[in-house]
Amino acid sequence: MKKAAFVLWVLILIFKNTYSQNVNGTILSDTGNVSIVKVWGTHQERGYAVGYLLGNKIKAIYTGYIVPAFGSSLPAAKSIINAGVHIKIDSVYINEAKAVIQGMTDAGIDVTGVDYLDLLVANSFLDLEGLPTFKNINLKNGCSSLMSWGNATEGTNLDGKSVISRHLDWTPNSSIINNQAVIIHIPSEPDEQPWLLIGFAGQISVLSGVNSSGLSAFQHMLSDFTGNSSLNKAYEPIWFSLRNALEKTDYNGDGFNNTQDVKDALLHNMNSYADGFIVASLAPSAFGTDSLIAQVAELTPTIPRFSFRSNEYPDTIPGDNLYAANSSIKRNNAHNYCSRYNAVATAIENGLNISDTENWNIMKNYSNSGTGNIQFMQFIPELDILKLSVHKNGQAAYLHQPAIYDLNAFFQSPLTYNINKENSNVKIYPNPSKSNITICFSNPSQDIFNLIITDYRGLKIKETNNIRTDRVELSFDELPCGIYFLSLKNENGITFHGKIIW
Repeated sequence: MKKAAFVLWVLILIFKNTYSQNVNGTILSDTGNVSIVKVWGTHQERGYAVGYLLGNKIKAIYTGYIVPAFGSSLPAAKSIINAGVHIKIDSVYINEAKAVIQGMTDAGIDVTGVDYLDLLVANSFLDLEGLPTFKNINLKNGCSSLMSWGNATEGTNLDGKSVISRHLDWTPNSSIINNQAVIIHIPSEPDEQPWLLIGFAGQISVLSGVNSSGLSAFQHMLSDFTGNSSLNKAYEPIWFSLRNALEKTDYNGDGFNNTQDVKDALLHNMNSYADGFIVASLAPSAFGTDSLIAQVAELTPTIPRFSFRSNEYPDTIPGDNLYAANSSIKRNNAHNYCSRYNAVATAIENGLNISDTENWNIMKNYSNSGTGNIQFMQFIPELDILKLSVHKNGQAAYLHQPAIYDLNAFFQSPLTYNINKENSNVKIYPNPSKSNITICFSNPSQDIFNLIITDYRGLKIKETNNIRTDRVELSFDELPCGIYFLSLKNENGITFHGKIIW
């Protein structure tokens, strides 16, 4: 009997080692109701890591938000996603969703009755709502965004740089409030770039997102749209379109990464989208042309399906500023200015001297939705800064001071390997160490290197510039014991990665 039990135990270990995989991800922080997670590798590897690390939170949102909203209509929603006739999702994201469920399973989460189709419903529920079958589901949510750049920010700390502040306004629900997430993706695919989403556990798409090139996209509802979508149109879910625009290194292949990439990703879907949506997108001000820096898209399944505006369109917001809430402005020249739009137009005055603080405060004081303000964020692409406050302790996001994140640290590649094979001439010793560490170049070059040390979160700890020698000595005396990562960069980019155990 004991022998049989031992054999069974060995078989279980073999099975686990054969069918489980490495977790290419780490939780950088978890403040209780918002987790910051970094994942890397292929789509499948990143999906698996998200499921493994956030499994309980994903399940909580599914059972506490999606299931109650869809109720008896959930099987029909899953069937529509599976058929791919009315709503169509790219196979790469379907496989990624499957990997999320596998990661949850391997983490020991009970996923009985939950499969990848449930996850895809959660990432497409706004689009499903637009279909005639699901008109009884009412999860439509509001948002607003204010973009400033160029003349608007000159003479301030931004000095002409671009900035966007954005409210996410959803009906408060404990399941989504308690399981918010920032998920940082570091793709290994050669045509993709690092990006992150700001949203909720289980999202593998972009409701709010930015990439390492400084391009960002934020989805709103076009609430005054009264038309209907049609069946058999294979609408792509809006959040997956935005992910595609941000994740691709250069979506349209024009050599630049700006709002034109978002526009072209949206236009790729000739039938537009299953419901009325607004997308605000912002790029660095270095692109010069206003429409390539800041753009608002108004999207509907009926003609006119696409309406794009920048600051050249005559609205009530002056200068190099662009505001969007939840109503049509350019579409059919509706100029449907809501109370928030009018309040912002008054507060912004002549549209000049808009610092990052002023941009934030205008949104905070004149565009918040009260208790429904789930997330409040600001992105400054040329400074690599993301600010985020969230709904917590029963208070709306705009009432809290934001956390400030360095996107350079977020988007650094995870240096989890010792030495690149092509750079085996670089040695680190002693390692582990409790004294000084020496980095030795057995085949010194004439290149000038910059040396950067980061911690496990990707935060920069040390930097030494203009190294041109065969050896470098480092002391970590002031740092706590732990694992640190080293990179050497020359003018051609990172040439060496290393891990230091202190």
